[in-house]
Amino acid sequence: MNTKERIIHSILFEVIALCFMISATRLFTDVEFSSATGLAISLSLIAMCWNYIYNLGFDHKFGSERINRSFKMRIFHGLIFELGLTIITLPLMMWVLQLDFWTVFIMDIGLVLFFLIYAIIFNWCYDLIRARITYIIHYSKTNKYE
Repeated sequence: MNTKERIIHSILFEVIALCFMISATRLFTDVEFSSATGLAISLSLIAMCWNYIYNLGFDHKFGSERINRSFKMRIFHGLIFELGLTIITLPLMMWVLQLDFWTVFIMDIGLVLFFLIYAIIFNWCYDLIRARITYIIHYSKTNKYE
């Protein structure tokens, strides 16, 4: 993926994730809507930056042919991404939610499990749709004058 597509991929992922995060924060905590939204947006921006850096490195190490990645590789990809994101975001969540480390850590485990599944499904769907669009574009160019 080129830089423009990585940015589109990241924004699309995070916009959908924001809807889940704001709803979950409001459902499972007593945090005000504005704080929940601010936390969700902050975490989303952090995740977008981490997503770009992480996927750039992952593609460099494991190849950029994303459509050929196995289910096992997708699970590995998601687990390592979420581990890094947890390390980065845990202090911010503790501060905003005014909760202790273990409470936020347990909450974060729930988020990680959700986002692990979400990331695998999102990326798999994204890769399949991307492959189809690429095929359609290529096919339409080669058959333009027929």
